[in-house]
Order: sequence, then C-alpha cells, then structure tokens
Amino acid sequence: MKELKIGGLTITVPVIQGGMGVGISLSGLAVAVANQGGVGVISAAGLGFVHRNPELNYLEANTEGLKTEIRKAREKTNGIIGVNIMVAMSNFEDLVKTAISEKVDIIFAGAGLPMHLPGFLTKESKTKLVPIVSSSRAAKLVCNKWKSAYNYLPDAIVLEGPKAGGHLGFKKDQLEDSNYSLEELVPQVVDEIRPFEEKSEREIPVIAAGGIYTGHDIFNIIKKGAKGVQIGTRFVTTEECDASMEFKQTYINASESDIEIIQSPVGMPGRAIRNNFIDKIKQGLKMPVKCPFHCIKTCEVSSSPYCIITALYNAYKGKMERGYAFAGSNAYMAEKITTVKEIFADLKAGFQNAVLRNMVTAV
Repeated sequence: MKELKIGGLTITVPVIQGGMGVGISLSGLAVAVANQGGVGVISAAGLGFVHRNPELNYLEANTEGLKTEIRKAREKTNGIIGVNIMVAMSNFEDLVKTAISEKVDIIFAGAGLPMHLPGFLTKESKTKLVPIVSSSRAAKLVCNKWKSAYNYLPDAIVLEGPKAGGHLGFKKDQLEDSNYSLEELVPQVVDEIRPFEEKSEREIPVIAAGGIYTGHDIFNIIKKGAKGVQIGTRFVTTEECDASMEFKQTYINASESDIEIIQSPVGMPGRAIRNNFIDKIKQGLKMPVKCPFHCIKTCEVSSSPYCIITALYNAYKGKMERGYAFAGSNAYMAEKITTVKEIFADLKAGFQNAVLRNMVTAV
C-alpha cells in the first residue's frame, strides 16, 4: 500500500479508522490505530454522556469530553489523530473550535455538508479539514463553497458509500441500487474534483468508506481511484475498541440477516444490528420521549419513540436491552476479538495477495 498524503501529513498506511459514536471510538482505539501508521479518529458524538460532569450541562460536558479524549490520545501516541464531528450536532461549532484549539491533526465532518468549516481556522491553525460526502455533487458543492468563501480546498474527501454503518446519506431505495455503489461513486468523485486539483496544483485524495473490510477490498477500491480507505466496523471487535464487551459480542453473534436499515430519529436511515430494542420500536412499544439534551439539530423529538443518543450510550455501556449497535454491512464477518495490530497485518497481507493475483492475471 502506498502512503497517503493529507495536507502536509503523511499516513504510512492509508487507513483511516472511522469515527464511531457514542463512545465506540475514543482515545483508546484511536491511539492503537495511530500507532500502526493509520489515522486514529475520536468520535465527538455523545461525549457529554461518556464524560458526565454534574457542574456542566450536556453540551458543555460534550466539549470538555472532547478535550479530554484528544489530550489522552496525545499522551499515548505521536501518530496522527483526527476527530469526527457531525454537522448535525447542535454544538458543531463549539466542537470544531475545541478540536482546532487542541491542535488535532484532522477534522472529519459529515452528517450534513460542512459548508463553513474553513471559517473556524486561524492563521496559526495546523488542523486539516476533510468533509465526508456521499456523492460527486456534494463534493463539488463543498469545493466550490470553500474555494469561493475561504480560498481553501479540502485536504482530502471521504466518500462514504451505502454499505457504511450508522447514519447514511442515501435514500432507502438507493441503498441496494448498484448505481450508488462505492465502486461506481469513487470514479465520479475523482473526476469531479480533478479540475479543482489542476487549478490549485495540489492533490485532493479521495478516501473510500463503507463496506471496506479486507485487504482485497482496499486493493479493489484503490484501482477505482481512491487513495485510501476509511474502516470502522472491523475495528469494533478489537481489544482496544472503547465499547463494552457486550457491544462487541453483538457483532460476533450477528448473522448477515440481522443487519438491517432502520429509520433514525435524526431523520436519516441508519444501518444497525437487529435486537429486541429495535423490534419493540417496530411494534410501537416504545413511547415518544421529551428531549433534555438537544444534541442533534435534525432530531424529530415530537414524533420519536426514543432518544437516539441515550440508546447508543446504553449500547456502548453494554445495556443492549435499552439500545442497539450501529454497524456496517460486513459486521457479521467478525468471528472473534482480535487486536488492531493483527488487523493491520491482515489488511497488508490481503492487499499484497491481491496485488500478486492481479499481476498473475495480467500476464
């Protein structure tokens, strides 16, 4: 695998660990990935729960929790650390400012288009900015806006396809449509941003995400034009993942048919592992709740049968009867608890085997 360049940063193994909230990817997992030469990513979602403070409200605790996780990561690695901040979060601006002031290496921003993200940078800022998009149209919109308003272009672009876990930037009928597959979308985004690269005389690497699980998957998507990959699901069943063992076991116990699309209270479809909690939602056995947190701008509080941030926090803590696990389409492939180091070794070996097979086929 070739190294990946994001701004002035060099990632020796072109693997970005996906940001997974609530509490699934904190400093523990991020440090382990960074130490293997990838980019470790802390999810900013729900840190107000993970780092509760009776003297602070939820949103204030969220910001302080992000500081804590970034500082913990910095103490344990000299590798590259990023944070994932959802645009839909009600305190998105505060979290971005916090990440920049803490000198995090990269901000990954999705769940909405981060049209004004460069506006938070200062002259002293070294943080790189990477939007997460789901189409070539969205990539073009972000590039045009950033260039015209801030004279700034993305340091990279994460293209998240329909096989990803958690909230998805697609309509339900697009999720199984081959025209929206990651393999189709990557070349479209690469072509769309090429004029920006040529005019600015700098590369904007496309990082493919959603359904990437093996070294062979990495090889195939790089052939389509991606310069790196983002992997979330596979890192869940590691010793270093910050989730509870009960959460991890949910992945190991899952069959392919258990992974399904649900409608999230935040107004997006999401991919999760079916359990009793989800079944009760479908049966109408969950009653609408009042929202004391106001964590997501788009959450339909008046019609929602449950609080998503509470459900995800419960799952993170292992209380699966009161929550559920988001997961990518390949979560059922997990068979055991492993380590981040072992996963990197397997990805590299699988990639090299794919290269060799391709060479033999080409002869």
